Amino acid sequence: MTRASAARSTHAAGYCAAVFVRGLTLLVLVPVLVYSAVLCLVGVGLLILPHELRLLRRLADGERDRLGRWAATSTAPAGPHARRRLMAVLSDPATGRDLRWAPAMMVAGTLLGLIGAALFLFPAAVLVLVGLWWLFPTDDPVRLIGNIPIDSWGSAVYAGVPQFLLSVLLTLFGPPLLARLAASVSRWLLAPSAAAILAERVLTLDRTRTGAINAHGNELRRIERDLHDGTQARLVSLAMQLGLAERTLGSDPAAVGPLLARAREGAEEAMAELRDVLRSVYPPILADRGLAGAVSAVVARCPVPATVELGELGDVPAQIEVAVYFAITEALTNAAKHGHAASVSVTLTRAGGTVRAGITDDGRGGAAEGRGTGLRGMRQRVEAVDGVLRVQSPPGGPTVITVECPCGS
Repeated sequence: MTRASAARSTHAAGYCAAVFVRGLTLLVLVPVLVYSAVLCLVGVGLLILPHELRLLRRLADGERDRLGRWAATSTAPAGPHARRRLMAVLSDPATGRDLRWAPAMMVAGTLLGLIGAALFLFPAAVLVLVGLWWLFPTDDPVRLIGNIPIDSWGSAVYAGVPQFLLSVLLTLFGPPLLARLAASVSRWLLAPSAAAILAERVLTLDRTRTGAINAHGNELRRIERDLHDGTQARLVSLAMQLGLAERTLGSDPAAVGPLLARAREGAEEAMAELRDVLRSVYPPILADRGLAGAVSAVVARCPVPATVELGELGDVPAQIEVAVYFAITEALTNAAKHGHAASVSVTLTRAGGTVRAGITDDGRGGAAEGRGTGLRGMRQRVEAVDGVLRVQSPPGGPTVITVECPCGS
């Protein structure tokens, strides 16, 4: 119990220290924002205010990211501004929440953060002051909690020890309380309203539905193209060879054998291509071995040396298995074909109701959705099942692709 309380107090003190630093930063940034807003009247603020609001967004998102431990509910980061113009930045609903959070955190964050961090150091300060009572003048002795003077070793024991124990209790329970209070203030100001959450959910559903429809249409066109260019061409050739064999049968029976042999080879090739098309719709290995087995198999076939780390997945819905499997397959293909990676690592785990896959390669990086259809197709497939795809691929690498899909608890 004491160890857990000490750990919790330590984490709370760290959060309070971060809040204090953030409050001091806002103590500088808020006046600058006000001054820049005034400069908009002469045009100069129109150029510098968007940059300052982007800095404010980073500070606010840092706070949103840390709220989950101390607030009643977590708040997802709003993300960087998509556009650079001032009106576009101001039209972002999260900007208004950032602006109302900044002055409140400038005052409340600085105060609560300072008190919370100071309470964590209070026992050490009490111990040092009580132990060094003899350094203070006789007419002005050490006075701590209760204003009790400590001017001898006896008073250091009967007055200092209880005060030290009381400071320990304050350290164990004070910082967590102040951390929760500061987090509650931040969440109240930074979290979107229920109407905003609903509107954002509607927009997300509309976007993912459009993406799912587009992905479905692209998939149908791909299947049609594969069947037309591959299987159908094989079947036409097969029909022509059988027709030729039929016409040759009466005049030259000996020549029918090679024609039938070629027709049989064409039929086998057509069946192989048809199986490939069917695998691209729903890989049979998923039904046979499940998601973990299918991922292990595709990693084993990867042309780049690859490792895989699998966690306990439990029962995963079929549509989630397909989305995650094809995302991993496409990521491995990109790593080998475009990233020129020397090694790839794949992790596949489940936490509660979320399946998470991570693919990391040491290639040249620079992957972007605008350069091809691979990443865009991955995103559409993942978002169609309410999942999230994150791509981090700075020039020079490494490339880290993260897939998170909800699958129930």
